[in-house]
Amino acid sequence: MNWYAIRAIYIFEMSRTFRTLFQSILSPVISTSLYFVVFGSAIGSRMTAIDGVQYAAFIIPGLTMLSLLNESISNASFGIYMPRFSGTIYEVLSAPVSWVEMILGYVGAAASKSVMLGTIILVTARLFVPYSIAHPLWMVTFLVLTAVTFSLFGFIIGLWADGFEKLQLVPMLIVTPLTFLGGSFYSLSMLPPLWQKITLFNPVVYLVSGFRWSFYGVSDVSVELSVGMTFVFMILCLTTARWLIRSGYRLKS
Repeated sequence: MNWYAIRAIYIFEMSRTFRTLFQSILSPVISTSLYFVVFGSAIGSRMTAIDGVQYAAFIIPGLTMLSLLNESISNASFGIYMPRFSGTIYEVLSAPVSWVEMILGYVGAAASKSVMLGTIILVTARLFVPYSIAHPLWMVTFLVLTAVTFSLFGFIIGLWADGFEKLQLVPMLIVTPLTFLGGSFYSLSMLPPLWQKITLFNPVVYLVSGFRWSFYGVSDVSVELSVGMTFVFMILCLTTARWLIRSGYRLKS
């Protein structure tokens, strides 16, 4: 294992975050804080508790997931796309760096940024809404698993995209709508029976549900199913990323 290569890629990507601190960290935190103000304070004060949890506190896991998914995809896709765009990716390809080391460097940095962002958002949420964490270890597990999984997904998008507009295509048209429809702001039990079954085909449901369970001990689907679905999606993303790198898809041309 070439740890020097992994360390070089990781440090370079992390340093880019601190050079663009407002865009990478402050902007998502400010946007999420506005959600807390509007949905938590203004609307939440007029709504009844859901599953025994105050509405303003109920949406904290969903809002955290919303930011976590978008930032994981954005960081990872931009991280691998820019070397392709500038041509510096050929330096990596010509070096003794395997596909495993590339993924550990680029995806590891993107996941680290997302975990850091998620932690800041949870700390910021304390300023608006009091909440508790029933299972801290599981909360951290879901946070890390989600960050790694969707950073892998973003890495794939960064390899697939042939223009800057495509980097935002999937997050804006697919991931964000799925997150809003995945129980971020409501419980699935509030939906009609037919829509409850249809919503179970949304993979984000399992992420939000498992993450919310780690806070309040309530969930729309079982925790085991949430963890299992997350691992399945992560393995699919890892397999796809491995194939793309080893085949040189849009890397060698």
